[in-house]
Amino acid sequence: MSTPQITDSHCHLDFPDFDGELPDIIARARAAGVTRMVSICTRLRLEPQVRAIAEAHPSVYYAAGTHPMSAADEPLVTVEELVALADHPKFVGIGETGLDYHYTAESNAIQQESLLIHIEAARQTKLPLIIHARGADDDMARILSDEHAKGAFTCVMHCFSSSKELGQAALDLGFYLSMSGIAAFPKSQELRDIFAAAPLDRVLVETDSPYLAPPPYRGKRNEPGYSAHTAKVGAEVFGLDYAKFAAQTQANFERLFWKAA
Repeated sequence: MSTPQITDSHCHLDFPDFDGELPDIIARARAAGVTRMVSICTRLRLEPQVRAIAEAHPSVYYAAGTHPMSAADEPLVTVEELVALADHPKFVGIGETGLDYHYTAESNAIQQESLLIHIEAARQTKLPLIIHARGADDDMARILSDEHAKGAFTCVMHCFSSSKELGQAALDLGFYLSMSGIAAFPKSQELRDIFAAAPLDRVLVETDSPYLAPPPYRGKRNEPGYSAHTAKVGAEVFGLDYAKFAAQTQANFERLFWKAA
């Protein structure tokens, strides 16, 4: 029987954790049924390296933006720079961007300014916005709602592990929630309950590798193939067999990340 196919919608293949190992990592992913992955550039000056990985591997797509934790020490990106990147056939999303007040609350003003630029680029390109949110639920919900009212855009709340309220605010705007290894941790029942209440057609899976490996690899380096372990937990959360859940996440990914379809 063939392995159900899924997509790792968020990983960081340019990180040094993977140096020299990409062909093996991509082969292991394929063996696990992970036939596509989106590698995320978190600092725009590194975009050429991330693009090169996508160009070298048929199963890899990419996105780029300025991570909120880097917003204060990177040059402020422009809408024009982000829009220009969208000309590349394998460039499929804007970000990651967002707000992180857990580690970098002191740069909240520049984070918000950067976020607004990424939102405008997502509007203009019709590519999905990739949001990182930590410790900033109220501001995040307010900005996304206010901005969406000014002009529609699509969005995924990557590695979603925030409050039920932020999750609902995102879903109300038609956005997607992405399930990472955190959702598979034993103590994450509250998070699994948030996903269980979400519409099945608005859920993606990801690794955020090299971080956040799901059990049985928790504490080790994560890699795209391990998204299958998270997806199996996702299937349990929705009471579906794995093949059916995998097929639904594929359809969801292709609807949101239309350029990778």
